[in-house]
Amino acid sequence: MVEIERKFLVNSNAFKKEAFKSTRIIQGFLNTDKERTVRVRLKGDKGFITVKGKSNNSGLSRFEWEKEISKTDAESLLKLCEKEIIDKIRYEVKVGNHIFEVDEFFGDNEGLIIAEVELNSEDETFKKPDWLGQEVTGQIKYYNSQLSKLPFNTWK
Repeated sequence: MVEIERKFLVNSNAFKKEAFKSTRIIQGFLNTDKERTVRVRLKGDKGFITVKGKSNNSGLSRFEWEKEISKTDAESLLKLCEKEIIDKIRYEVKVGNHIFEVDEFFGDNEGLIIAEVELNSEDETFKKPDWLGQEVTGQIKYYNSQLSKLPFNTWK
C-alpha cells in the first residue's frame, strides 16, 4: 500500500495522440491535512474513496489506501468536500514498460497538465517521452489536494 511515483509537467499535447484511454475525473477532498488526505473521486461511472499519508523526504513515496464505492455514495460525499472540486481528464499513455497518467485540468486549474508514472522502487528507471517536461515530484503545490486550495489560475 505504498505508492511510489514521479510527477512531471507536460510541454506539449502530443501525449493525446499516444493515449490508449481517457477518463473524466471529478474529485474533492474531505480532509487536506499535511499528515493525511482523504479524497473522494468520480472516475467515469465509478466512485472511490482514498486515504493518502504524508510523503517521505524525497517526495517519491507515501502510504495510499483506496476503496471503490458506489457512484451515488461518491456524489453524496463530494457535496461534503472542502471548497474547490478538481475537474480533469486523465489520459493513459504506454511508454516502454510503464503507463503514464497525464491529467489535463479544467476550471480554476485550466492550463495545467501533469504526468505521473508509478514505479516499483524509487530508483527504477523508465523511458521519458518527448512531451515530458520539468520534474515536479515532491513539490506540494502540484498535489491535487493543494490545487483544490490554491488553484493554478491564482499562481503568479
